[in-house]
Amino acid sequence: MELKVINEQGQAAAPLQASDVLFGRDYNEALIHQVVVAYQANARAGDRKQKNRSEVAHTTHKPWKQKGTGRARAGMSSSTIWRGGGRAFPNTPEENFGQKVNKKMFRAGVASILSELVRQDRLVVVDSLSIDAPKTKLFAQKLKGMGLDDRLLVITDQLDENLYLSSRNLPNVLVLEAQEADPVSLVRFPRVLVTKNAVAKFEEMWA
Repeated sequence: MELKVINEQGQAAAPLQASDVLFGRDYNEALIHQVVVAYQANARAGDRKQKNRSEVAHTTHKPWKQKGTGRARAGMSSSTIWRGGGRAFPNTPEENFGQKVNKKMFRAGVASILSELVRQDRLVVVDSLSIDAPKTKLFAQKLKGMGLDDRLLVITDQLDENLYLSSRNLPNVLVLEAQEADPVSLVRFPRVLVTKNAVAKFEEMWA
């Protein structure tokens, strides 16, 4: 299929022939949801910790006598049903939140995302993208000239240092290499700017 291409001045350029497998796939919402959730789950760190009955501060003294008070019997203040008591099944730092997604499913999910971006005109292909100096003002002016002054994900085949340094002070712009592109970022940003070389890299990795 053909992808529309613009130059750095925002003018139309020669269209790019791209893979139908990667940019012409049917929309699969269930698969995209599974891939995005799994990616976020695999990035989650199991760093929360709760205390069990033996770890909370407590006394082994019986709070009140077993019979005659009219209240339920109680053994010690570390009981799991007491305020300040321990947890019966506490969370531990060793907890694993990872979810397994097959490579074939991941590639299909990313292809479905890219195809939907093309259908919604949210994917913009530029023939090349470079900055002469690491200045945020220059990069912001270039994006504005291309009509891309809103929230934007920029994907290049190789991360240029000037481009990266120029984008750091722009709160709504994220610059990534093609191999670092992830399904969460592709879904989160309303516009995605991709260089022609990055498209070739995508086809090499996922098509």
